[in-house]
Amino acid sequence: MRTDLEVADVFHRHGADYRRDHHGHLGRVERRVMAAVEACRTAALGGHTEYCVDCGLVRQAYNSCRNRHCPKCQGLARARWLADRKAELLPVPYFHVVFTVPAAIAAIAFQNKAAVYAILFQAASEALRVAAADPKHLGAEIGVVAVLHTWGQTLQHHPHIHCVIPGGGLSLDGERWIACRPGFFLPVRVLSRLFKRLFLDRLRGAFKAGELRFFNDLAGLADPAAFRARLAELRRTEWVVYAKSPFGGPEQVLAYLGRYTHRVAIANSRLVALDQGRVSFRWKDYRHHDKTKLMTLGADEFIRRFLLHALPDGFHRIRHYGLFANGRRAAKLAQCRRLLAAPTPVPAGAGGRLSRALPLSHGPPPGHLSGLRRRHDPLRPSLAQAHGWPDTS
Repeated sequence: MRTDLEVADVFHRHGADYRRDHHGHLGRVERRVMAAVEACRTAALGGHTEYCVDCGLVRQAYNSCRNRHCPKCQGLARARWLADRKAELLPVPYFHVVFTVPAAIAAIAFQNKAAVYAILFQAASEALRVAAADPKHLGAEIGVVAVLHTWGQTLQHHPHIHCVIPGGGLSLDGERWIACRPGFFLPVRVLSRLFKRLFLDRLRGAFKAGELRFFNDLAGLADPAAFRARLAELRRTEWVVYAKSPFGGPEQVLAYLGRYTHRVAIANSRLVALDQGRVSFRWKDYRHHDKTKLMTLGADEFIRRFLLHALPDGFHRIRHYGLFANGRRAAKLAQCRRLLAAPTPVPAGAGGRLSRALPLSHGPPPGHLSGLRRRHDPLRPSLAQAHGWPDTS
């Protein structure tokens, strides 16, 4: 049984059949994802020479596709993002809150990804900030890093938002740091009800603005009366928001973010077998004590589930709010550090830049990364250039 199986292998063997069988339903984004994953680190994208200026190590390597859905292309993007975030961490406990939506909302989201995923971000971040600003709970302005995931362990469509939040914030006048209670951030029942109200209000607004489209089994929701009835049902439903155990410190926050921020629907390491048109992969059953199980799908169904999670062009799946909002992040964090008597961190990149040569998980032998350089092969134009693939990583 192979241990180096990749999603690309499934596409190479069965991608042509999938394109043929689903020709009328396969979108431009999904086609581009398939083409990128198939071409990644093959001769189709050209190659380059990597060499170490310290010891003279030389080797040839194919170029990466850099598509954000590719299981092989997230290592370097993750490392760069984490290097930037390291300088922004505060010396306080951090909390992890997850916002989920009912299955009826997930179905609407799948047919309206850009609009509903944006509402999911807006409602989750606003719920956190409004609840935290309430003097009954914290009475402070907080910072939020929010990450969108759209999959469950079996690759079904399951959109949800992971939020990482410092355990406290600036007082509303900006003159004090207000810490939350040890081991407790905000009441999840309050967050759940506020999140539901904010989400459904925004979804209703999107419907009135004509921003939602409905097809197939959801086509009836295009009727205003049917849509109002569906919203009424959803208002009576309990929405699940849950808080995980707080992190022990900034190092644990970075380790966690490294696992979640640039994750794709399924890692190559979870694939077990590809045989006779069937794909087997490992998954964790969270309802049965995180037990690891094996699932086998037909190649066509595996590809379909993988492509469920292709994001619209230009859609940002990592967003920052409150103290971490891009326009005022530096000033707000400087004020937080002053109130916490925390030292100013070394800016990202001050100790040297990350090598562009390889993702960290595919790096050279120990001791060579610092001196590794890349020489491009001028004879092989990139397929990405030839086909005009935008870099959406």
